[in-house]
Amino acid sequence: MGIKRCKPTSAGRRFVTYPDFSEITADKPYEPLTICIKKRKGRNNQGRITSWLKGGGNRKLYRIIDFKRDKYHIPAKVASIEYDPNRSARIALLKYRDGEYRYILAPDGLKVGDTVMSGEGVDIKVGNALPLKEIPLGTMIHNIEIYPKGGGKLVRSAGTAAQLMAKEGKYAHIKLPSGEMRLISVNCMATIGQVSNLDHENIIIGKAGRMRHMGRRPSVRGVAMNPIDHPLGGGEGKSSGGRPACSPWGKPEGVKTRKNKKTDKFIVKRRK
Repeated sequence: MGIKRCKPTSAGRRFVTYPDFSEITADKPYEPLTICIKKRKGRNNQGRITSWLKGGGNRKLYRIIDFKRDKYHIPAKVASIEYDPNRSARIALLKYRDGEYRYILAPDGLKVGDTVMSGEGVDIKVGNALPLKEIPLGTMIHNIEIYPKGGGKLVRSAGTAAQLMAKEGKYAHIKLPSGEMRLISVNCMATIGQVSNLDHENIIIGKAGRMRHMGRRPSVRGVAMNPIDHPLGGGEGKSSGGRPACSPWGKPEGVKTRKNKKTDKFIVKRRK
């Protein structure tokens, strides 16, 4: 796993970098575990755009990932490490002893031919999934459940890992990649190791067209608009806006908008 630089044959290629895909062992996905999902292009069920800057992009099949890891105490051998266009991490195709195939998030260091397992009492080894109550303190983990048997929701992107800091009663203290310290039930499952594709954060997109291939459209600055379109619009010459950054509806940027009092008690320490 590394980064490949392009030759500066044009202005658009001068700073572009790509992953070298050296860890990928299969060109095509396992077809029974793929489905076609229609693109919503940022629109809700009424057809109105509720998430801006989305649209276009290359066509891609969705790979069905096993976030629950609920096939307990059945050994699985890693059949291949594959690229997934729907996420930043690599995925691993597992072949279980009973013949079933499943995709999981590939942890860093997992190779073809390795054996992984999930459930209580399994070894503390990269790729194995087990409850937090059985994981030693200080272990790096990912794909963490918020509720027991609810499937992994936290720490799933490339290169991320959380750390198990303490256990107190029926809760474990988890330090998330953002720096937030959170209480999670000791019965929740987590996978040992760090998520693969560590160099993802060092990739330089390099040109606008590459973002269009990813399905992201251009964004227009508020100060470049007219006063009717944005609070920062208008002014003589190139104005700086004259007020703090905000949305087109006047909502300020950088202000905390979290409103979930039910789960506030589970946050021991805020991020940053």
